[in-house]
Amino acid sequence: MSTTKDVLNHHLEMFGDGDLEGLMADYADDAVLITQNGTVEGHGEISAMYEELLPEFDDESVTFSLDDQTVVDDYAYIVWHAETPENEYEFASDTFVVQDGEIVAQTLAAKTTAKE
Repeated sequence: MSTTKDVLNHHLEMFGDGDLEGLMADYADDAVLITQNGTVEGHGEISAMYEELLPEFDDESVTFSLDDQTVVDDYAYIVWHAETPENEYEFASDTFVVQDGEIVAQTLAAKTTAKE
């Protein structure tokens, strides 16, 4: 069984690679992802969200910095910032709840400024 840290590391690697299938392998079938823009549930909705998000980060000019990472038991927390051609992610954080080697819940909050 994968540890919370293993799942988080895989998740970050798959996001960096733009690997949707790899990302979705980290989530339980009934996972919930809560953001400031709403809640998505299950593989179908979470996958659709990533299908919209991943292309924005698939550019050589993108910068992504993982500023902090904390893992305690079934919980992982990251703080990051990034810049894409479309947006500046000035401050962002994710919290993950991992059970039995799968993400069962995640929150994402970000202060994002669109580029003109």
